[in-house]
Amino acid sequence: MTLFPLSATAAPLPTPVTGIVAIVNDDIITSWEVSQAMQPVIKEAEKKEPLTDAARNELRSNVIKGLIDKKLAEQKIKELNIKVSDEDLRQSIEDVKKQNNLTQEALVAALASQGLTYEQYKSQLRDQLERLRLVSQEVKSKIQVSEQEMMDYYWANKSLFTEDESFRARHIFIKIPKNATDKELDAINARVETIWKEAQGPADFAVVAGKYTEDATAKDGGSLGVFKKGDMQGEFVQLLDRLQPGEVSGIIRTPSGFHIVKLEQRIPGRIKTFEEVKPEIEDRLYKKKSEERFNQWLIELKKEATIEIRP
Repeated sequence: MTLFPLSATAAPLPTPVTGIVAIVNDDIITSWEVSQAMQPVIKEAEKKEPLTDAARNELRSNVIKGLIDKKLAEQKIKELNIKVSDEDLRQSIEDVKKQNNLTQEALVAALASQGLTYEQYKSQLRDQLERLRLVSQEVKSKIQVSEQEMMDYYWANKSLFTEDESFRARHIFIKIPKNATDKELDAINARVETIWKEAQGPADFAVVAGKYTEDATAKDGGSLGVFKKGDMQGEFVQLLDRLQPGEVSGIIRTPSGFHIVKLEQRIPGRIKTFEEVKPEIEDRLYKKKSEERFNQWLIELKKEATIEIRP
């Protein structure tokens, strides 16, 4: 469970000063800090393949660069006197609990499963909020996304805003009990055949479904709502391609049971209008510009800083 976009490494504990790896202005980065930051990175990388010495050294170099960036940001936060109040921190934690539907006890337990104490989490969260305020103050406040930029993005990426064909349908579902005997299966088959004939007759399909279907859709007359092909199993995708609105399918058997489907409506695919997707495009461009601007801001910050990386 991800509770907030924070590092999973436990912090901040008293940092053992082992060796000095880098000096950033008046602050140091120790080999212990590098080792702690390396652990989750190595763990993630080794999920794909064993690491060679060269790959491990490259990861270490990237981790050190990241710690330098972090140290520069922390120094700027201190210089600009950016602070997060206890009340802001409390409210952020309440938001996390609400979004994840967690009690205080469940939050503490979830953090423990990630190797974090509640106090460590609060400290990391405060650091994260301070960094967000730094980015907002130094970067985001200087960014604008014009109407023309959004329009250009829309026309260049219209395929991203295409809605697939969708369907509205109802079904009747009859369960197959686990370990059903041949005799029981014969009886179920006969019952499903009878239900299928009734579903094809003059009776309202929704009424028939409400009477027979053996799942939660019974109370809504077997309604499956509106869905796209990607939401359905393979057997149903082929079925929907063959059915016309108003038609009732044959009997479909799946491992869980028998299905009879009535297609009520085909909703053609379409390209969303610019006005519909404008907020989404603005958000995408804003994030892209923010990242580019922040990276440029860090480069400029590094030029002004005194940085020494030791062998």
